[in-house]
This record gives sequence, structure tokens and C-alpha cells, in this order.
Amino acid sequence: MTTQSEAAKPPVAQFDAVIVGAGMVGTALAGLLAEAGMQVALVEAKASPLRLDEVAGEIPAPRVSALTPVSQRLLTHLGAWPAIAAARVTPYRYMQVWDAEGSGHIHFSADEAGTPVLGHIVENDVTLAALNAQVHKQPTLTRLDSVSVSALQTTSTSRWLVLDDGRQLQTPLVIAADGARSALRELAGIAVAEESMEQEAVVTTVRCEQSHNDTARQAFIDGCPLAFLPLTVNGDDRYCSIVWSTTPAHARELTACSTEALGQALGAAFGGRLGHIIPVDKAYRFPLVQRHAKQYVQPNFALVGDAAHSIHPLAGQGVNLGLMDAAVLAEEVVVAWHRGAPWGSLATLSRYERRRRLDNSAMLGLMKGFKVLFGSHQPVFTLARNLGMSGMNQLVPLKRVVMRQATGERGRLPASCR
Repeated sequence: MTTQSEAAKPPVAQFDAVIVGAGMVGTALAGLLAEAGMQVALVEAKASPLRLDEVAGEIPAPRVSALTPVSQRLLTHLGAWPAIAAARVTPYRYMQVWDAEGSGHIHFSADEAGTPVLGHIVENDVTLAALNAQVHKQPTLTRLDSVSVSALQTTSTSRWLVLDDGRQLQTPLVIAADGARSALRELAGIAVAEESMEQEAVVTTVRCEQSHNDTARQAFIDGCPLAFLPLTVNGDDRYCSIVWSTTPAHARELTACSTEALGQALGAAFGGRLGHIIPVDKAYRFPLVQRHAKQYVQPNFALVGDAAHSIHPLAGQGVNLGLMDAAVLAEEVVVAWHRGAPWGSLATLSRYERRRRLDNSAMLGLMKGFKVLFGSHQPVFTLARNLGMSGMNQLVPLKRVVMRQATGERGRLPASCR
């Protein structure tokens, strides 16, 4: 006999996979699984998906990513790239990096790399809106907005999610794509190695006196990387997105000063390379913390993107690493699903972790190494980094290897990224 309280309970919804977090990585992953025919739920705390008519305004959004050609292929596979290109995207063919405290410099070009471009600077909102426009067309995708996960329960072959509105979801695979401070990761009891970079990132958008000439530029100033990333707005190629990773005290100073003072500080720090600098947006700041989950997977559970690893922005690799997580996990899961094998099993998910952990660890370690090398004022470190940068600049074969890594051409790429 069914009691009144039992009758009032909402039914348990069944899905092949449930993804929590509808950012760029979670949405891309949802699209990859749904296009294979899997029944997928995408759970998001925000009210509604970002739309294309809400992005690419007169002033670019402050958060941008340097999308690699490999990430571009994935977004093309998902059908999102044409909308990104139609909204706003800025290709860059050159990169310049130098040490403001010495003579070390290095210059990369697409011609040396044997590729049309080194990458594209795209506002995160543009990428997400374009993904939303395509991914949500999938008939097997269900999006649940304005809801959070309040409990995570485990059975021998599945996971149960209890949402804060009382609904329950059961699935053989839960995927946490809910960011660096992942609540779902905590519910799963996965520990994280966390290290403060003792820096904050200051981001804004500026208009320069001179054209960016399709060049991404980065200077190391007293151990703090300052990047001018090219943006083209309505045909005007004098815009740049600024990311200055600096001390917390300096970050507070930069975000509190006047527009004129901020422009003067940026121009002086950059040695006047792009002429007079005029900020066109307020400056924002956020702390920089590198995190790496002790494990990416459990039975019927996986972490992707910032929920698994968050990285210093100096190499612009954060979103690219997350999109590669999504592509590799989707490939392993879909292969198992097509074979009738348990796609949420530890054996299946461990293949994803093996393919991604080493690459992510290497990039995290490289960022830490850069901070140590460029943050030191000891003469031996100054000499080493200047000789190293200038020496590499003369070795085209070595530069090609570095550029191949930077453009995402690393390891065994999933089919969606080839």
C-alpha cells in the first residue's frame, strides 16, 4: 500500500549520464554524449542558458580564452565554431614574450609552426552562447536550470543525485563540471592539492594607440606576467584583453585607481610598445590558486575541467585543458556505451584519467616552474632565463616543438579533435 507521503514524492528520473555544471566544458561534454544518442541531464544553478543575442556587445566581456587549433576543431565538430566566428573572434598568428628585467625574448609565428594561426582569442561568453545554441538542439539532452545538488548517494551500479527542489536523478555516471570550488567534488569526498600562487589576476579591456597586428604579447615584470591579448571590435584591431597576474596589493591598487591612471600604468609596464593605452571597461581582480584533484574518478563518477584542475592563466591553457578532458571522457564513455559495457565503471573511467592526468600535471608543473624562474631576482636565475629565451629564439626546430605543444597537438587526440 502506498502512503500519502510516498505518493507525494516526485518520481526518480533515469539518465545515462548526469553532468553538473553548464559552463563551456560541461556543455561541450553534454553535446558529445548526447550526439551519440545517450540520455543526458545537464544540471545548472543559473536561471537560463546564455544566448548569442546577449553576447559580443560593444565592449568585450572581461574573461577571454586563447583557444588552440585543437579546441577549435572540437568546437567545429560540435557545430559551435561558425557562430563563434560570426559573433567575435580574433585569430593571432604571432606571439611575443620577453623579460622586462633583462634582454631575454622569444618570438613565435604561425609560419614557423606550419599552421594558419597559433590560436584565437574568444570571449568565454561567446564560446558558451555558441555551444548552447547547438548543444541544446540535441533531442536526448535535458537541461535542468536554477537547481543545485544537495546530496549524492551511491549504489553498487549507479549514483543518485538529490536536487535542492526535491527531484531525484539516478544514473550510471555523474560528471562534476561545476568549477574550481566544485561542490559535487566535495560531496564525493575527493581531496584536492591546493597551492596559492600568491598573486591575483587583474583583467580588463583596453584600446591601444597602435594595432595589435594579430600578435599575443606577454611581458614578465618583476616576476609578474602581463599579457596583451589581441581583440578586434567592429573591424578595429587596436583592442586588447589584459591579464596582469600580480601581487594582491598591486592588484588592489590597479582596480582602485582611475581609468587614466590604469592606462598609464599599463602603458609604462609594457614599455609603450602599443602606444597610449585607454581602458574601456572597469578592472576586475580574482585570486590565483592552482588546484589538482587527488583522483579524477570513482565508480560512476568523474571530474572534468576546473573541478579536476585549475591552472595559472599565464599560458591561457585552462579552458583548452578542460575541453580536452571533455573530449577524452566522452570518447571513452561512448565507446563503452556502444559496446554494451558499463560506461560508468571504474575500468572505463580510469582510461580517461590515464589519458588526461599526465598532460594536466605537466602543464600545472610548467606553470609553477615559470613562477619560480621568473619570480626570482637572483642573478643566476636572471641570466638563465634570458639566455634560455634568446637561445630558443634562434632554434627554429625547438620552437616548432614548443609551438606544437602550445597549439594542443599533444598525445593521442580524440576523434572529435582531429
